[in-house]
Amino acid sequence: MFKGRKHLPHMFSRRLFLDAFGSAVIGATLEPRFAQALVSPTLPPAPQAAFEAVPSSKSKIDWTHVAGLSSEMYLPETIGPGCAFLDYDNDGWMDIYLINSGPCDFYKPSTPLRNALYRNNRDGTFTDVTEKAGVSGNAYGMGVAVGDYDGDGLPDMYVTQYPYSILYHNNGDGTFTDVTEKAGVSAPGWSTSAVWFDYDNDGRLDLFVCRFVDFDKSHNVYCGGTEPGQRRYCKPNVYKPIASRLFHNNGDGTFTDVSEQSGIAHALGKPWGVVAADINNDGWMDLFVSNDTSPNFLFANRGHGHFEEIGFLAGVAYSQFGVARSGMGVDAADYDQDGWMDLFVSNVDHETYSLYHNSKNETFDDVSPNSGIGPATTLMSGWGLKFFDYNNDGNIDLLLCNGHPDTKIDTYQPNVHYSEPMLLFENNGMSWKNVGAQGGKVFAEDIAGRGMALGDFNNDGSVDVLVAVNNGPPLLLRNTASQHNHWLGVRLIGRKSNIDAVGAKIVYQAGNLKRHVTKVGGGSYLSSHDPRLVLGLGQETKLDWIEVHWPQPSGKIERFTGLPIDRYITIVEGQGTWK
Repeated sequence: MFKGRKHLPHMFSRRLFLDAFGSAVIGATLEPRFAQALVSPTLPPAPQAAFEAVPSSKSKIDWTHVAGLSSEMYLPETIGPGCAFLDYDNDGWMDIYLINSGPCDFYKPSTPLRNALYRNNRDGTFTDVTEKAGVSGNAYGMGVAVGDYDGDGLPDMYVTQYPYSILYHNNGDGTFTDVTEKAGVSAPGWSTSAVWFDYDNDGRLDLFVCRFVDFDKSHNVYCGGTEPGQRRYCKPNVYKPIASRLFHNNGDGTFTDVSEQSGIAHALGKPWGVVAADINNDGWMDLFVSNDTSPNFLFANRGHGHFEEIGFLAGVAYSQFGVARSGMGVDAADYDQDGWMDLFVSNVDHETYSLYHNSKNETFDDVSPNSGIGPATTLMSGWGLKFFDYNNDGNIDLLLCNGHPDTKIDTYQPNVHYSEPMLLFENNGMSWKNVGAQGGKVFAEDIAGRGMALGDFNNDGSVDVLVAVNNGPPLLLRNTASQHNHWLGVRLIGRKSNIDAVGAKIVYQAGNLKRHVTKVGGGSYLSSHDPRLVLGLGQETKLDWIEVHWPQPSGKIERFTGLPIDRYITIVEGQGTWK
């Protein structure tokens, strides 16, 4: 995670490097008439910022993450937290869940700490309902995965923690019950990201849990110099890798640990992030898992409950130089609309992030060096990230939050900083442009970003962002970039397929615009997202049709016409209509 490498010349600061590179990329990818405008004496008015930070005085979210940073520098202190958008009360408005640290063998908070559940008041404000809901957490919190595991129509929450995790069952009355023991999913140890997905195509959501290194207080390692004040947070390479966990949903509120027989436990790693997506179009959901200082995993689902780890053969395990990097946040999407899911992983500084293009034969090519993304992230360390159409023009863009894991990195690594700016890359159909400068003031601010979730909290069709900050208050970013484009929001409810429709694909056409979007499981880092899909229509004022390709075991394709635009609809599998 924190590796010493060659530095850029001291005359180049990180900010100058990013600004200079961003300008070069934009100038190189714009049409000539626009590129000329960049140097014209008369510049057009600056566009409206794409995102606006909502102050806590307006949102009423006054909660703050407390990491418990200590002189002993226990690694979990600098890694979290995660966050989530979810509609826990099924009122059609996204609520917010935030993860905090808590008591464990290496940390005893001087005052009680808790996670926070905020109910959406539908007016831009939120109300803290944590105590009533009973979702405070009870250990050192990491992340959250939201999924309706029992198919009752209510989203449940799996909260990853150290030294054990929690499954909260949604009771439907504004409260949750801790059913971890009954369900058998505590996953002892240090768990990070988790994902709900249907790995065996039985129509029920199963659970994959990333378990990080073999760690406890007695295993804490001293790293850094021997002089006072020179201790630093360790790289994970000083800790032993362990196996992650796969839990099969038995359909009765319990789960069976199938890590061994599925092949998952045969791969020992140090995983931070996970995304579930069908990377080979065989109808089975696969897993891309980022590992820190050990090779990334690509678990190809071979059916019959078995996974094959093909990261090395697929070209996603190592860097182009054959070195295991510091994989952190991950996601999957078909960004170039060729019908095959591509992958993304963020890394630590001097490693660059990787955009893996799917070669359609279970191998991938890292195209980030020539896309503009690789060079722009050379000095960054990335965590939460997500593919999504931020301006509803029909193209899939990419948003990342960053921050170095070592609080002392500024003192010994030139041009690298603990707090870093967010990045926004716009996909124009041919190339990627670093448009953070147009993103708004928040993209000029340095934060210790960690988890990041996407969700439309005000139901205006513009997907908003929630960023979890280590040892600080979260950021709620309102999206203002797509107010001049049209859209349709779709909530999918599976019946024969899993109720959350993880793995479903929507194909749609509006005039000359034809696109498809796929609902992946998880993605980002320690976080969970608005389950609805927003279809960007650009300037098209009429949606001709959409097709819903339901995941297995259904595999059903349903086509809909006469749909409205600029609103949300719900489609239930097999009903042949929308509402």
